[in-house]
Amino acid sequence: MANTSTRTLRLLSLLQTHRYWPGEELAERLGVSARTLRRDIDRLRELGYPVEAQRGVDGGYQLAAGAALPPLVIDDEEAVALAVGLQAAAESPVEGIAEASVRVLAKVVQVMLARLRRRVEALRAMTVPVDWGGRPAAAVDPDGLTVVALACRDAERLRFSYTAADGRRADRHVEPHRLVCLDRRWYLVAYDLTRQDWRTFRLDRLTAPEGGGGRFAPRELPAADAAEFVRAGVNGLVRPYRVEAVVAAPAGGVRERIGRWGAVEEVDEGRCRIVMAADDLNWPIMALGSLGAEFTVVEPPELVERLGEWSSRFGRAVRASR
Repeated sequence: MANTSTRTLRLLSLLQTHRYWPGEELAERLGVSARTLRRDIDRLRELGYPVEAQRGVDGGYQLAAGAALPPLVIDDEEAVALAVGLQAAAESPVEGIAEASVRVLAKVVQVMLARLRRRVEALRAMTVPVDWGGRPAAAVDPDGLTVVALACRDAERLRFSYTAADGRRADRHVEPHRLVCLDRRWYLVAYDLTRQDWRTFRLDRLTAPEGGGGRFAPRELPAADAAEFVRAGVNGLVRPYRVEAVVAAPAGGVRERIGRWGAVEEVDEGRCRIVMAADDLNWPIMALGSLGAEFTVVEPPELVERLGEWSSRFGRAVRASR
C-alpha cells in the first residue's frame, strides 16, 4: 500500500479529475477501506481543500469551489500539455483569453522542472502557427465556453439561447457531448431534447448557457467521434464556391498539407485532384500556393479571375523591388 502522503496526492488528483466520485468507487481506486478514505478526506480538508461529502447509500465526494484556488496536482505529461495549450490559447479567438493565457503560461513555465521546460521550449520553437487568410476567428465568450465545457465533462443537461444562421432565436435544452474547435470556430455537439436528435451548435451564436440541469446517461453519437460529426455537418452547408483544381504533386503530400480543407484524390502517380468548398476565394489560393507545385483550376471561373488579380499584383511588386 502506498504511504499516506503519496495516497493523499493520488486522492487529490482523482478528485480534480471528476466532479463527483461515489465513495465506494473512490476507495476501490485507492485500494483502501471506506474508513481510511474518510481519514484521507479529512487530511485534505486540513490542508485547505474544500471537499464536500454526500451521505447515504449513494454517497460520495467532490471537490467544491473554495475562497481561493488550491494547488493543482498534475503529472509531467499534463504539465507539458498545459503549457502547450496555453501557448495556443494566446492566439485563441476567445475574447480576452490571450492576455490571461500568457500570464498563466509564465507562471507554469517558471516552476517547471528543467527537463519539462526543455520539452515545452522545443515544441514552441518547432511549431509554426498557420493562418490561411480566410474568414476571421469567431469570438466566443470565455465564461460561456467554461460553462459548456463543464456541462460536457459532468454529463449535465444544458440550457441556452441560440441564434440560427437565418437570424431566428430560440431557447434550447440539450444533453452536451463534446466541444470541437474546427477552422477557428468552436462547436458544441449535443443531443437536442426538443428536436429529439443530434445537433451541432456554434458557440459564437450561443448565449446565456446554464448548466446544472440534471445528470444524464450519455447517448451513442452517430459518428466515429465528435470532430467527424462536426466536419460532416460543416461540409454539408451550402457555400458560395466549389473549388476544384488538379495539382502536379502526389496525392499523399497534398493530403498531408491541406487535406483537412478538402477532398484529395489521386489522378495518377504524379498528380492529384482537390475539391474544396469555400466562403471566400482568397484562402483556397493561399492553400494551393503553399503546395509549391504547379496546378490547374477546373472551377470556378471566379477563381481564375482572382488568380489573375493576385498575379498582376505580385508582378508589380517584383518589378517595383528591382
